[in-house]
Amino acid sequence: MKKHSWTVAALATLLAAAACTSTPPGPKPSDPPATTAQPGVLRVLAGSELQDLAPILEDARKATGVTVQFSWTGSLDGADAVSSGRADGKYDAVWFPSNQYLRLDDAGKSKVLSETPVMVSPVAVGVRSSVLNELGWGDGSKVSWAQIGDAASAGKLAYGMADPSRSNSGFSTLVAVASAFSGAGAALTEGDVQKAAPQLKQFFTGQKLTSGSSGWLAQAYTRAEPGKVGALVNYESVLLSMNKSLAADQQLTVIRPVDGVVSADYPLSLLSSSAQRERDSFQRLTAYLLKEDVQKRISEVTLRRPVAPGVSPAAGLPADRRRELPFPGSRAVADGLLASYQNELRRPSRTVYVLDTSGSMEGSRISALKSALGRLTGADDTRAVRRFRDREEVTLISFASKVKWARTHAVPASGSKPGPEAELASINADVQSLAASGGTALYDSLEEAYRVIDRQQSAAGDDRFTSIVLMTDGESNEGASDGDFKRFHDGLPSGQKSIPVFPIKFGEAAVGQLQGIADVSGGKLFDGSGSLDGVFEEIRGYQ
Repeated sequence: MKKHSWTVAALATLLAAAACTSTPPGPKPSDPPATTAQPGVLRVLAGSELQDLAPILEDARKATGVTVQFSWTGSLDGADAVSSGRADGKYDAVWFPSNQYLRLDDAGKSKVLSETPVMVSPVAVGVRSSVLNELGWGDGSKVSWAQIGDAASAGKLAYGMADPSRSNSGFSTLVAVASAFSGAGAALTEGDVQKAAPQLKQFFTGQKLTSGSSGWLAQAYTRAEPGKVGALVNYESVLLSMNKSLAADQQLTVIRPVDGVVSADYPLSLLSSSAQRERDSFQRLTAYLLKEDVQKRISEVTLRRPVAPGVSPAAGLPADRRRELPFPGSRAVADGLLASYQNELRRPSRTVYVLDTSGSMEGSRISALKSALGRLTGADDTRAVRRFRDREEVTLISFASKVKWARTHAVPASGSKPGPEAELASINADVQSLAASGGTALYDSLEEAYRVIDRQQSAAGDDRFTSIVLMTDGESNEGASDGDFKRFHDGLPSGQKSIPVFPIKFGEAAVGQLQGIADVSGGKLFDGSGSLDGVFEEIRGYQ
């Protein structure tokens, strides 16, 4: 294959999929639950970072009589829901950090009747002060993306960034560095991405933390060993807000690269499927949010910049603006860039699934588990949102009263022979062989997952994104106790101790046990009671 042909292959796959398939009109497993229209209520599908607008929207309710009812989703997933029609009738408006991805799809554009930008925040890099000094970057005001990439590739700058397939901040960062490294002067093309590929790969060698949400990323940064992670990439407003609670030695100097940024303008957008009553509510709300005094308060509360002319940003926000870097010119280029990040550019993953196959899982529960995990082996995932990635090492551990079996698969790169398809089919065959019987030795099985990872890391000598997913429908009733596990975890070397466990609550699982595991390991508890499919897909953003 010619140099950088992974991009061409990714785009070809995307275009072929677009020609042959369509998104089903029914709900997707990861979609938020449906809501019912009510007088005076505006149902809004939004990114969870808008939770900081709560005091503003409470004042808006008093002033306009409009109550905003949020349903949270990832920005790119939300754009898919709008484009496919799954948002029709469920929501009156959407409020993502940006509509740029949504606008790349003709169906998506047609679903939006009007949009009103409310505030602005650029993607920025927050660098720990001690690291900033070591790099000799002064106050950070003259730093470029190229300098950041050089420091990352030289091992001098390790950073955390949200998954671009899940988070708009991660996606905006991916677009920003691709545009900056390629020198694109207009809409980003597939050729620009090819040109930027070597620098992109170097840049992402510095990514040591990944996450499906900004909140968990911030927590992971504070938990990381001193010196392991010296920076975070996120919106300027998120980084500045973090500084309010960070210890002195963890404070971040916010760098807006001099060669340009990709900004979020948070457009409150009215859906064309909305009824006239909700359209009137939308008009009242947007008019209120654009008032000068409200704009000033939004900036003070959220540390985002006002959009109303003549309104000064909150104290601490620089008054100058960086130039906006070009965005992809088509959906195929955007999705190709995302697929390339997941399968080629980023550090590969090592993922261990610890799966409860005790007797209580028999019947519909084991079927649901097989269906949910089987989806992760599918080839119809154009943005690599859920599919096991190229170069990913996947271990399945089936347990009940003891570990029944453990099987490891290494997914090859798409350009290799054989490609990933055969290995993905092999993973699915193991998933479909899961059978329910026996008790629940949860902690023993979890400890074995750590031992498996230790053997794998020692043999490979590599540095991958590593995580454990634990799925159970019951309470541990055999083998080691929670106290035994805590002592086991305390005795792990620092590298092993930092591996997060993401427990999934299913059925009658003991929430206390699972939350304890998440807390000890620095992971996050997920609830699979509504949809195992959706939860397994959501966790992909953390792996």
